[in-house]
Amino acid sequence: MLAKPYRLRKRQDFTAVYQQGKRWNSSHLALRTYPRRRSALALDGVKQSALNSREPPRIGISISQKVSKRAVVRNRIKRQLRAILRGLLPYLQPGWDLVIVVRPTAVECDYQQFLQELKQLLSEAEILHGY
Repeated sequence: MLAKPYRLRKRQDFTAVYQQGKRWNSSHLALRTYPRRRSALALDGVKQSALNSREPPRIGISISQKVSKRAVVRNRIKRQLRAILRGLLPYLQPGWDLVIVVRPTAVECDYQQFLQELKQLLSEAEILHGY
């Protein structure tokens, strides 16, 4: 499980990422990214944009029953992705909302394939740095 500050939990946040974010695809995963809302309003003397740049990235994982009807399989995939993301968190740029969408072909993947594809997607999105 990712720590609370790193989780994307609210439906409206997922919707914002889906509707307004950019998309990157690979054969087993899709990555959607959206920069956290920024405004020029001052909040206790600190600009909102400066505040957002220090907020950690929030990550959500979306996996439907099309991937597998068995919850055991879907949960295994989510556990593997969360483990990969925990290792990559220090290298992710702050201030982004990310949704990882798992495709039905991901059932045949192992940990190393997920790691390789996720690193590639995050690099293409220019969110992964220094890795």
